[in-house]
Amino acid sequence: MSVLEKTVPKPGPAPSPTATGRRRRTTAWLLTAGLVVALLVLVPVAAGTGAYPVPVGDVLASVQHRMGLGGGALDRVAESVLWNVRFPRIVLALLVGASLGCAGALMQGVFGNPLAEPGVIGVSSGAAVGAVAAIALGLNFLGTWTVSVLAFAAGLVTVLLVYVMSRAGGRTEVVTLILTGIAVNAFAGALIGLFLFFADTAAVNQITFWQLGSLSQATWPKVLAVLPCALLGLAVAPLYARRLDLLALGERPARHLGVDVERLRIVLVLVIALLTAAAVSVSGIIGFVGLVVPHLLRMAAGPGHRFLLPGSALLGALVLLAADLTARTVAEPAELPLGVLTALIGSPFFFWLLRRTRRKQGGWA
Repeated sequence: MSVLEKTVPKPGPAPSPTATGRRRRTTAWLLTAGLVVALLVLVPVAAGTGAYPVPVGDVLASVQHRMGLGGGALDRVAESVLWNVRFPRIVLALLVGASLGCAGALMQGVFGNPLAEPGVIGVSSGAAVGAVAAIALGLNFLGTWTVSVLAFAAGLVTVLLVYVMSRAGGRTEVVTLILTGIAVNAFAGALIGLFLFFADTAAVNQITFWQLGSLSQATWPKVLAVLPCALLGLAVAPLYARRLDLLALGERPARHLGVDVERLRIVLVLVIALLTAAAVSVSGIIGFVGLVVPHLLRMAAGPGHRFLLPGSALLGALVLLAADLTARTVAEPAELPLGVLTALIGSPFFFWLLRRTRRKQGGWA
């Protein structure tokens, strides 16, 4: 035996697929438990933190009292702050974050592109056009719901338009869908610019505030408006986890394994549109949550959608609740725009992800 053979250790046996799968399942369960615990801890902390502080013990006592499980009611001011201001905002942050996180995971699975996020298919820009039109034109036929309803409707219509325009010969290619979405996004940006040009100063300020993203206008009626769309989308998405795993093998292998790829894309694009439009209609444009969250989980527990979809909803809710808490406390008494904060954090991650993906693939050519 040569000296080189004595000094260089031989590589051990590669881990079996069974062992790898078992390890990923264990990681997924641990991550799920950790995310649930983190949410249970962060919710009362967020409820008690703000310009009017409420001790966490009093927050829990008030919740127990409302649920009829004992505890005691707080003074009138504390009860009003918790149940009329803080809890609607917290629940809305959880719903919006879960919707955006799950929509991002679906988007990346449907398109097979790690850099895809819900805004690619035009839902965010379409919703922005609806909201900006309502504000600039002074529309008020639905009262305080006008902006949210028009944003939701415009987001759904834009997605349907993108899908119809990118369909040819009974099929919809991913590249065509993405390029059509980019074109529609550019057109929507031009429409927003026109509305801003003709709007008065008050409308411009309101439009700017809406586009920056915020949950400061959260109320229980807004929570109830988002709740059905969010629950429906979050309930439907995991049903397609296995088919998304098969689609990850490629369109042709997925078809051979019995997946109706075209129907799968239609259904999931509608689910993505429903989740994103509902979230954007009440919060404004909040970027990068749908991009960052699925990647963090994919790096930790692998690409399996059985965990990735519900995990992205949990982590999205946690991330947005933490970001909202930071936005309203880091610069007190002022409040940072939530969309600006998520973009400040998400942009460097996106750049790192872009470089990492390019390096792994050996370039884009």
